[in-house]
Amino acid sequence: MSVEELPMVVPAQDLPARVRIHEVGPRDGLQNEKRTVPTEVKADFIRRLADAGLTTIEATSFVHPKWVPQLADAEELFPLVDDLPVELPVLVPNERGLDRALALGARRIAVFASATESFAKANLNRTVDEALAMFEPVVTRAKAQNVHVRGYLSMCFGDPWEGAVPVHQVVRVCKALMDMGCDELSLGDTIGVATPGHVQALLSQLNEEGVPTSAIGVHFHDTYGQALANTLAALQHGVTTVDASAGGLGGCPYAKSATGNLATEDLVWMLQGLGIDTGVDLGRLTATSVWMAAHLDRPSPSRTVRALSHKE
Repeated sequence: MSVEELPMVVPAQDLPARVRIHEVGPRDGLQNEKRTVPTEVKADFIRRLADAGLTTIEATSFVHPKWVPQLADAEELFPLVDDLPVELPVLVPNERGLDRALALGARRIAVFASATESFAKANLNRTVDEALAMFEPVVTRAKAQNVHVRGYLSMCFGDPWEGAVPVHQVVRVCKALMDMGCDELSLGDTIGVATPGHVQALLSQLNEEGVPTSAIGVHFHDTYGQALANTLAALQHGVTTVDASAGGLGGCPYAKSATGNLATEDLVWMLQGLGIDTGVDLGRLTATSVWMAAHLDRPSPSRTVRALSHKE
């Protein structure tokens, strides 16, 4: 077996046959960059990701430029990529953000809630319940126009100010998002402190409270090196949507202990070895992350990118 034939495919029992990767690099990855990436480079990034086989690529965020200046070009960027045959979700913080997204023809949006009061205050300057009240008309209006709505929930496994976050506290906010009409949830381990048992406990409790596994995605950060282990735990529970960021880009501007997202290449390597279909061409994806790393003037933190790009 040559190195090109690696990883060797050895399936494991009771895992899904296919996983949908929700690529967050262009939005969650670039929003935390110190330097602003040119709009044309962002558009090229998205096109390269689509060419690599990713079918859901979170394009940008319609937040006020004051809060996330790196994504201030949402109106300019979205029309440059909306012809692609892929899903292009966008983050909207409020009704004004929804208006901007709908005006450009966005058909998938996301709202961003918190499981903890401290992060809700830091990120949204509201309590958890005040933030939910702000999102309700956004979700209602979006659903009235047949727009798909994702509910992000941050700090599901730990909070830098509050520490441990009780499972029942997370479940309460998840249910509130689903009850207001969200089509799917993304459970965020914003500071990367989750462990596999904790992941499975939260998923089990959500099921017991009526939230189906089919409506759940997972979003892990690799701060403590646990992202792939936690992903495997979620897959064993039946989760088939996993968030990842090309090259491991990203963090969280409002939680300083948050390091990079799970790298899409690291995820694809593991899934390929397990015989799980993603539709992603790992070679093209790696080349895209190497290309973006050159634009950012630093190496990719993804171990798979480094390993594949340093081969003779």
